[in-house]
Amino acid sequence: MRCNGFWVIPFFALTLLVLSSVGISSRPADDKREFISVVIGFYNVENLFDTINDPDIRDDDWTPQGSNSWNTGRYFEKLENLSEVIEQLGQELNPDGPAVLGLSEVENTTVLEDLARQERIKDRNYQVVHEAGPDRRGMDVAFLYNPTCFEYIGHKAYPTVIEDRPDFFTRDQLLLTGKFLGERMHFIVAHWPSRVGGEARSRPLRVAKADIARHIIDSIQEAEPGAKVFMMGDFNDNPTDISIRRHLRSRGSKEGIRDDELFNPYESLYQKGIGTNAWRDAWSLFDQILLTPSLLNDDYSDFKYLRAEVFNRPFLRQPSGRFQGYPFRTFGGGVYLGGYSDHFPVYVFLIREHKRE
Repeated sequence: MRCNGFWVIPFFALTLLVLSSVGISSRPADDKREFISVVIGFYNVENLFDTINDPDIRDDDWTPQGSNSWNTGRYFEKLENLSEVIEQLGQELNPDGPAVLGLSEVENTTVLEDLARQERIKDRNYQVVHEAGPDRRGMDVAFLYNPTCFEYIGHKAYPTVIEDRPDFFTRDQLLLTGKFLGERMHFIVAHWPSRVGGEARSRPLRVAKADIARHIIDSIQEAEPGAKVFMMGDFNDNPTDISIRRHLRSRGSKEGIRDDELFNPYESLYQKGIGTNAWRDAWSLFDQILLTPSLLNDDYSDFKYLRAEVFNRPFLRQPSGRFQGYPFRTFGGGVYLGGYSDHFPVYVFLIREHKRE
């Protein structure tokens, strides 16, 4: 059942789907309450380039004449594949999928608009939030949002400046602010520097990004006590690494969490061996969504966190060969595979009690 663009879920249906949710399943089976559900997601879409050579960035490989023979057919197959994933994200609680979706590894606004127009998701009328950043490969972060559910207020890009590295250019971190049914929320999407050259050598770059993100969050909370903030992205670090734990000030448990910390639901998934990307026969969980404590507790009179997931359905996995079970990517070893991405997407559910008028 729909309510002004939101799906309304009876309590009994919610408990069948989410038996382990704290504060929900303890209610009587004949509870008559209904809940509104919202899906928030993040997806590293792996090299979403158009086919046009942009002289200002290093995209020569992603042209028909380039090493990847990146032509119109391959480009639109990539878009179709990604739309298949986005269509299905979170449908177990909301058939409309993500109301807000953070993305990384997108070249420009055009590829985002082409993605939003794909047949599988075009009825959602996703709107694009994108700012061209300084990354020399032309890889940016961005948002799609569903205007039926999310009221856009504004956005801002935050660059990374490292005083002793004036030659270092990397993706901006992008802040999106808006409302769900009158509730103001903030979303930061990031793609932190990779581990090229070694984890220890590249760690200070990710720590620098974490410090900037923490400053953004602190500033929001200072201006808006009790603000609801989501920090999402491909961090190129796991939930237990110092950039996440110490510099973002996160913890994997809700118990005793302070207002100046972030709850990271992906820490417990990581400890269970669940990952979003694989390399050299080891899984990492670089893709995460963290949130402020204002989204916790079991008072669902306003939107609160319910659960977190990694979307790793079988069709997203390499079907055979040496890398069977890894994320089914577009290219592997320089060979075109026609897959989806080298990362699995992640998503979280929010719910709020629906009051009938």
